[in-house]
Amino acid sequence: MKIKQFEDKFLSHYSYAILSECENKVVLIDPARNPQPYYNYAKENHAEIIGVIETHPHADFVSSHLEIHHHSDAPIYASKLTEPGYPFLPFDSGDVLEIGKIKLKALNTPGHSPDSICVVLEHEGKDKALFSGDTLFIGDCGRPDLRESGGDANAERMHLARKMYYSLRDQLMTLEDDVILYPAHGAGTLCGKALSEASSSTIGAEKATNWSLKEMTESEFVEELTSNQPFIPVYFSYDVELNKKGAPDFQQAIDLVEITKAQYPIDETVWIIDSRDDQLFKASHQQHSINIMEGTKFETWLGSIISPGEGFYLKAKDESTLKELVTRTASIGYEGQIRGSFFGNSGELTMENLDLADFKAHTEHYTIVDVRNESEVKEHKIFPGSVAIPLGELRGRIEEIPTDKPIAVHCAGGYRSAAASSMISAKLQGKVMVFDIGNAIKQFS
Repeated sequence: MKIKQFEDKFLSHYSYAILSECENKVVLIDPARNPQPYYNYAKENHAEIIGVIETHPHADFVSSHLEIHHHSDAPIYASKLTEPGYPFLPFDSGDVLEIGKIKLKALNTPGHSPDSICVVLEHEGKDKALFSGDTLFIGDCGRPDLRESGGDANAERMHLARKMYYSLRDQLMTLEDDVILYPAHGAGTLCGKALSEASSSTIGAEKATNWSLKEMTESEFVEELTSNQPFIPVYFSYDVELNKKGAPDFQQAIDLVEITKAQYPIDETVWIIDSRDDQLFKASHQQHSINIMEGTKFETWLGSIISPGEGFYLKAKDESTLKELVTRTASIGYEGQIRGSFFGNSGELTMENLDLADFKAHTEHYTIVDVRNESEVKEHKIFPGSVAIPLGELRGRIEEIPTDKPIAVHCAGGYRSAAASSMISAKLQGKVMVFDIGNAIKQFS
């Protein structure tokens, strides 16, 4: 038996291939949008993919379960509570999938979502591993508030938080301490708030260190789980619904996105997502551009600023970067919204750099906008009197920013402030000077 962990570092996502060496068969758990790495793994091991398990309809990435089903005829296993729009085999508590000496046993573990399951791997009669989806993470458990916007009482956060309390205690904590824990996410995901950087753990280690498994009352647990959760990007509910019906084939979808060096005729009502370095952007950019740099959180902020179904242009510094960003855009299901994609450093507009000495001496001469998350501001407000608007909410709240002084924008390190300052500048269209404090914020914090 072999367990292969795959990582999408940009979305902090882990997926898995379980190989039965005696039968040369593979079962996949929570595969990412691009199925090719799983096909390659099966081929390298002279194995056949015979099943795909979805622990729940994911909110933060698009799964390739339906494409793999079409490609390999492998059935998709999911809880019947998911009520999916694709062909599936129910996989709920009591259901078992056997390959060789391996038994994969389903556990219904509502909490992150009403339809969440975990998968226990038994090998030669002993429980060896737990694939916990978004129920139990290393250092944390899944947040319960991602499904309540649909109006389903069973998806309301307090209801799911109570369900999580018992799923952890009655289902997962009953496993032996040496069972290896393999979660669907690591540090950096927005599906939890206090995840470890580690990629695996054990049930015993989590019992000793994970806050969510500590001895506490149900009400204490619910209060802690529902407080100070990160913001919810607007694309999350879209991805849940897309995963419930199944996404288009990955390669066919990205092949429809034309990539060119020449600039498209631009519809100035459509945002340009400019992924270049902030200094390149400030030196030259086009009208109606937002500077979401190509860093590790590109997908998260793209899906937080641009709404599902909303068209946008995509711009990068060169062709190879642009191609990579198209595939990363597809990982959240936004590839069909790209109205055009191009690369290069053209642009008729500039943004002035902040005179840092003047700002330090006269902060009162500026309207300072803090685009960090609410929890970050509560923990430490860097400038008294600053206007706090999280980046994920900024598009709809720019009119709250006073325009009687130059505007200086900051976050915690410069990535979010680049996006925010470019957005504010584009919306205000020269009405007032807008500056990005950038990574100089570290001199104040």
